[in-house]
Formats: sequence, C-alpha cells, structure tokens
Amino acid sequence: MAEPKSNRTKKSVEPKGIKSGAAVILVLHSPREKCWGVLEEINAAGVFLRALDLNAFDDWVWAVAHDEPFMGLSDLFFPMWRVERVSKDESAGGVPSLAEQFEQRTGRSIQDFFAG
Repeated sequence: MAEPKSNRTKKSVEPKGIKSGAAVILVLHSPREKCWGVLEEINAAGVFLRALDLNAFDDWVWAVAHDEPFMGLSDLFFPMWRVERVSKDESAGGVPSLAEQFEQRTGRSIQDFFAG
C-alpha cells in the first residue's frame, strides 16, 4: 500500500544570485571595458546599472571624500551581447570590496550616498 503524500507546506526560498541594489563589477567586450556600480536590473535584453568606468573609481571616491565636483555615476544600459561577466563586488582574501573601500574613505555607505 502506498503511503499518503505529505501535506508539508513548501518553504519560501528567496532566489539566489545578484539582486537589484547590489554593488557589482561588470566586464564587457567589443570594446573591453570594466564598470563598477549598483545593479538596477538584469534581463534578457541586457544590464541596467548606475555605474562608472572602473578606471575612474579612485578619482571619484577622492572627489566624494573631499566634497569636490565630480562627474559621478551615470545610469547605463549594456546589451547582453556585450556582457562577458557580472560579479558581486565582494571582499576577498582580506582585500575589501570597492563598496567597502568607498565607505572607509568617505565615511558613507553606498546606500546612504544614493539616498542623499
């Protein structure tokens, strides 16, 4: 005789992956570029983020820390065919993430910076 099916309720599991609002590093090709910023959306068309060229990160953080004028972050869209990799901006091997470096050098979190 077969055992009755369980009436257990399924647990709600939050999807894994990179979520909107996360600090990310985006690597592109044709031409090769690297951007750092805050993810707004990833979909089949591409990646939307508020970002700047990774080469400008140190100058931008210095300008924010010293209340100097700066170009700042831009709302950007990159079509999926250009996207080579999207990775979370995370600390590794004792090296702080870029978002953590921003906070250490400016005294503000990325979330506070965007809110203000």
